[in-house]
Amino acid sequence: MEKQISITWIKSTIGYPQGQRKTIKSLGFKRLNQTITHTDTPSIRGMIFKVNHLLKIN
Repeated sequence: MEKQISITWIKSTIGYPQGQRKTIKSLGFKRLNQTITHTDTPSIRGMIFKVNHLLKIN
């Protein structure tokens, strides 16, 4: 079974660059305080690393 990673979007993207907003959307978030579970892959880890100041890893 593949390892899963659970992340929560905790801070708004207002005032942050457009690239970071797109990264949040590409992770699948639609609203603040939403929690999503992804398969733990290098591409997902890279996206989380780019916006880790906006997320909480559970």
